[in-house]
Amino acid sequence: MAVLQNIYPILLNAIKITGFIFVMMLVIEYINVQSHGFWQRNLTGNRWRQYFISGILGAIPGCLGAFTVVALFSHRLVSLGALVTTMIATSGDEAFVMFAMFPVKAAWLTLIILVIGLLAGYLTDKFYRPKKILLELKEKKLPLHDKPQCLCFEKDKILGYVIHPSFYRIILSVIIFLLIAGVFAGVLAGQAKIWMKVTLLLTMGFSFFVIVTVPEHFLREHIWQHIVKVHIPRIFLWTFGTLLFIHFLMNYIDVGAWLNDNKNMLFVLLIAVLVGIIPESGPHLIFVTLFAQGYIPFSVLIASSIAQDGHGMLPLLAESKRSFIVVKLINLTYALVFGLIGYFAGF
Repeated sequence: MAVLQNIYPILLNAIKITGFIFVMMLVIEYINVQSHGFWQRNLTGNRWRQYFISGILGAIPGCLGAFTVVALFSHRLVSLGALVTTMIATSGDEAFVMFAMFPVKAAWLTLIILVIGLLAGYLTDKFYRPKKILLELKEKKLPLHDKPQCLCFEKDKILGYVIHPSFYRIILSVIIFLLIAGVFAGVLAGQAKIWMKVTLLLTMGFSFFVIVTVPEHFLREHIWQHIVKVHIPRIFLWTFGTLLFIHFLMNYIDVGAWLNDNKNMLFVLLIAVLVGIIPESGPHLIFVTLFAQGYIPFSVLIASSIAQDGHGMLPLLAESKRSFIVVKLINLTYALVFGLIGYFAGF
């Protein structure tokens, strides 16, 4: 019974975090579709423009930005440095979790790794010529979405959506409504500051607007098939599993005492960097959770965030293993260097 009492708040916390992530992913997906083709059209050309836009794409929570830059790089439309910038700036789906757990610090972290990514991209292109890598890649034949743009807001059809809602629209509307009710009731974000509650409610309100007004294609393909079926179950399982793992680790093995010894923190930082080799969203959550609970310093989280890139590198692994290894080695180097700088600076 005592175990169940411990698990319930962890389960509730995982549901809360997943709910916030769902809302943020929905908004970003909507913006991504509405800005159809913008990123591809503006990424090619001037190197610094490549770095900047690639960095912004990486900084956007989720893996869509990283996938975009990998596709462009694999067709030799952007430089290796631009790809490095993206992979350093991205935190994959873990970024959603960080913004749900500690939004202000997550914003600072995103800005810091974006700046590091810009520097790393420039230095990579200046000192490294990837001739063998370029020979492995395709020619410049990347189609820039010649299909008609998804019309996500058509005033004359909204009334029909409201009067005759589909199964997807009803289910998604109920989910958003429950999240809004949870914030008002204090069950979700009960201890959060007023500004954060207002921000959450505005975001959820916009999400509800999206659910009510978008066509069935967007609901089914972009939200249900992509977010609900692919991302949300995995995010919930990783979040709940990580929170549960950390709970038992701290309460039954007393790892907290070991982590409180600064002599061990360099070892933890090295582990965080090495875990970043895994091209998977999830393992990084261990360090996110440890930081949120005050067990590791900001420097370890920075090192972990630089080293890992969620699912962003998986398409590159399939396209060019040499590119994958080179980018990973570059990112791990920067993760270790800036992690150590932050650690010895007292962060």
